[in-house]
Amino acid sequence: MALDAAPADTWLPRETMLVASSLTHWITENAKSTRAFLKRVETAAGIAAPMQGQHITELPRAAHKKGDHNPQAESDAQARDLLAPALQGHDIGLVSEAGMPAIADPGSAVVRAAHAMGLRVVPLTGPISLMLALASSGLNGQNFAFVGYVPQEATERGKRLRELEALALKTGQTQILIETPYRNTTLLQALLQTLHPHTRLAVCCAMSLPQQVSRSALVSEWKRTQGMVNGLPLDTPAVFLFGR
Repeated sequence: MALDAAPADTWLPRETMLVASSLTHWITENAKSTRAFLKRVETAAGIAAPMQGQHITELPRAAHKKGDHNPQAESDAQARDLLAPALQGHDIGLVSEAGMPAIADPGSAVVRAAHAMGLRVVPLTGPISLMLALASSGLNGQNFAFVGYVPQEATERGKRLRELEALALKTGQTQILIETPYRNTTLLQALLQTLHPHTRLAVCCAMSLPQQVSRSALVSEWKRTQGMVNGLPLDTPAVFLFGR
């Protein structure tokens, strides 16, 4: 059963589920997916108000396209406006499309605004692919960096990968990348062509889904063993990690 079809209580901790079922106000990356999420919460634990009584407000488009992790007067002011119901006594849930808000997803501006307004911030978790991938990679989990996307252009991408690999091999810091699913195969091939044979590479696909696969080996082994690539569901969200 796919995650998006599974009951919410199969992949959300009980505390997260109970809080979600009690809220009526939401700030979200996408209203449509949040309504779908609430329908699954309703099936599993009920919701505090019917769907038409749920107040769902989307983050500004700029937060989707460019992120809101860099403090800016405009984005922080917009976030304060979104949090206005909290000043009237309403608890507000912050939801992203997948994973966890403000970690490789929009939401940082809302969190900053909440702190500035003296509101209590309570992080709640579900499946977080970056951490699941790191835990299953065999790479250094004491020193790591999420670097997001690398350039699409081949020359710039190769340059960036070599820079990150040099840092990883010098310091032991695991490098964590993501890519849009339809470019996963291209990124994997670039990693295999660019990284040194003795660098460890892990590819973790569809984390928390039934078809999830995690494979980790030296680049030389990836190249030597065709089966390492075969069967990877690279058309699903994937996390790429490398280091020593």
